[in-house]
Amino acid sequence: MTKRHWRLTFAAGAAAVVLCGSQCLFTVDAAQYAVVTEFGKPVQVITEPGLRFKAPYQSVHTFDRRLFTYRPPATEFLSLEKTPIVASSTIIWRIADPRRFFETVFDGTGAESRLGDILFAALGAAIGQSPLTTFVTLDPNAYHTDTVLAQVSRKCREAALRDYGITVVDVQLQNVDFPKQNRDRVYARMRSERGGISMRYRSEGEEAGLNIRAVSEEEKSRILARAIETSQRYRGEGESEAARIYADALSADPPFYRFLRTMEASRAFIQKGTTIVLPADSELFGVLFDSDYYNHAGAPRSAPKSAAWNGIHARQEENAHP
Repeated sequence: MTKRHWRLTFAAGAAAVVLCGSQCLFTVDAAQYAVVTEFGKPVQVITEPGLRFKAPYQSVHTFDRRLFTYRPPATEFLSLEKTPIVASSTIIWRIADPRRFFETVFDGTGAESRLGDILFAALGAAIGQSPLTTFVTLDPNAYHTDTVLAQVSRKCREAALRDYGITVVDVQLQNVDFPKQNRDRVYARMRSERGGISMRYRSEGEEAGLNIRAVSEEEKSRILARAIETSQRYRGEGESEAARIYADALSADPPFYRFLRTMEASRAFIQKGTTIVLPADSELFGVLFDSDYYNHAGAPRSAPKSAAWNGIHARQEENAHP
């Protein structure tokens, strides 16, 4: 065999080795599962990354092991009160059993189709057994969406893992609404119910307000009566004390007290710019004279009578005795 023949033989052998290596060796990524099939039947499942070997007549199918998010179309359901509602949800899943997954759904499209059926059945049953206030309400005590979704997630997880080798990580409710043809009727009923609730709250508030005002008025009357009683007692005590002080002052110096009372009376009825005509013997007029107006006994002396006063007095006597 010539040298040229050796070269051709070596080249053919190298090509055969390369071809055989490309048909028998493969790699598995860290984010993948691999299923080796022989004439369509799974014979090997690879869950660890690295370089792997297979027979040339065998095939390799890889599947992504990361999380997937599937959002099926919004679907109409009936609540416990037979109220139609439209719910849209999201399911988060990943492959748990590559062999089971390959044998039942084969790929992601088939998996999402099966998951949509499972979610539809579980969510429809949960909504049908729950009142509308479980999903749409203003009362936090009546809102139980999280509890319902936990039950839906559990049912979906059991069915998907058992039948398709899929792990359902979570189920989320994205939106709950009413069908377009029923929205006006449902909203009108909701407005009517809210109106009834507001009227009940208003009447209860008015009743509570009347009770509070009645109690307040009673307390006010009691406080006022107590205050009036206290003020009258203090007023009586004050008047008694004032009378005692007046009596002591009068007994201490009667002439001076009489003088002060006369001056106070003058100030009380004589205003600024007032002209007053008094008889000459008036006690008020007597204070205008000297201190001899009051004698030592405290009694006022008669004011000196003028000629005019004497004439007036003589005429009064003549008229009294014609």
